[in-house]
Amino acid sequence: MSENLKHSLESCSQSPERSSKISKTREEQEAEPMSQPSGRQRYLIAIEYIGTRFSGSQQQSNCRTVVGVLEEAFRKFIGQPVSIFCSSRTDAGVHALSNVCHVDIERISKRKPGEVLPPHEPTVVQKAVNHFLQKNEGDVMVVDVRKVPADFHARFKAQERTYFYRLLSGPEPLSIFEKDRSWHVPEDLDILAMQEACKILVGHHDFSSFRAAGCQAKSPIRTLDELNVSEVISTPNFPTIPERKSNLVQEDTHCTNKSETNCHPSFNGGTYQGFGLRKKHRCFVVTARARAFLYHQVRLLVGVLKCVGTGDLKIPDVERILNAKTVTAASPMAPACGLYLGHVRYDLP
Repeated sequence: MSENLKHSLESCSQSPERSSKISKTREEQEAEPMSQPSGRQRYLIAIEYIGTRFSGSQQQSNCRTVVGVLEEAFRKFIGQPVSIFCSSRTDAGVHALSNVCHVDIERISKRKPGEVLPPHEPTVVQKAVNHFLQKNEGDVMVVDVRKVPADFHARFKAQERTYFYRLLSGPEPLSIFEKDRSWHVPEDLDILAMQEACKILVGHHDFSSFRAAGCQAKSPIRTLDELNVSEVISTPNFPTIPERKSNLVQEDTHCTNKSETNCHPSFNGGTYQGFGLRKKHRCFVVTARARAFLYHQVRLLVGVLKCVGTGDLKIPDVERILNAKTVTAASPMAPACGLYLGHVRYDLP
C-alpha cells in the first residue's frame, strides 16, 4: 500500500495514536446505526494488551493486530465470524490498560443448526474468549464484559479517554523488564518545571502544534481536561532490605503523604547499591484526559514536557509552541513504547 493511500485512510477524531488502515466499507459500517437481528446480543468488551508485537489495534491485512487476534478468538468461541469495533485506535507499540470495543453475537445451537439460543452470560464470554487468546501469544486479555443495547457504540458513546505515559529517568541502561514499556530518558527531569508547563497546555486550545501530519480531524480545537506529571514508584518494584527497614521507620513516624518523594526510599534513583543490585530509575507518569484527541497529540505533548524537564525548553517556549499552530514548532514526538490507553469512560445504561 502506498504512503499516500495510507494517509488517505487515516482518521483520528477519537484517538491520538492510530492511523486507520481499514477499508472505507468498514468505516461506513462502523459509523452507521446497525439494526439488531433477532437473537443477536451486543456486548461491551474491555481489553488490556501489550502493544509491542502488534501493528496497532485496528484490523489490517497481513499484519498482526489487536482486533484481528480478538476477532479470531471470538470466531473460535462461537463458530462464526464477528466484527469488532474499538473505542480508541492505538498505534504499533502502544499499550492498553483498558481499551473498549463492542461485538454482536448470535448464539446458534451446535446440536441443532439454525436454532437460536439465549445469549451467553458475560462471564461465559470472558472466560471462553480468554481461553483462546492465551493460545495466541497471550498478550491480549478480556478484563470485563457487559451486555448493552443494540445501538450502544463503543467509539461514539465514549464520554472521556485517559492516557498515561511512562518515562524512566537515569543514566543506567534500561532493565529488560522495562524494555518496550517506557521511554528511557538518561537526563534528570525537573518535575516542577514539567508541572508548570502542563498548566499552559491544559484547557480549550487550538492544538495544531500537537497534531501529526495525516490527521483527518475536521478541527484542531480540543479541550484537554487534565494534563499532569507525577512521580511514582517504578514497577516492578522489589524493595531491598534497607528500603523495607526505611518503610518501617516511616510508618513509625507517621508519614502521611505517601505521594511525596521523600516518603519513597526508591525515589531519586535509589540509594542502596549492593553487588548485583540494579540502581533504580526515577519513574514519571504523564496523565492526559479528554473526550477526544488529535492524531499523535499525547506523544507530541509528552515530547515537549520531556524537553522542559531536561531544560532544553523553558516555560515561555511552551506557550510559543502552542501559539505557533504548526507541528514543526513542537519537540520530537515521544516514542510509542511509553504510551498506555488507561481508561475509557461511558454513561452506561
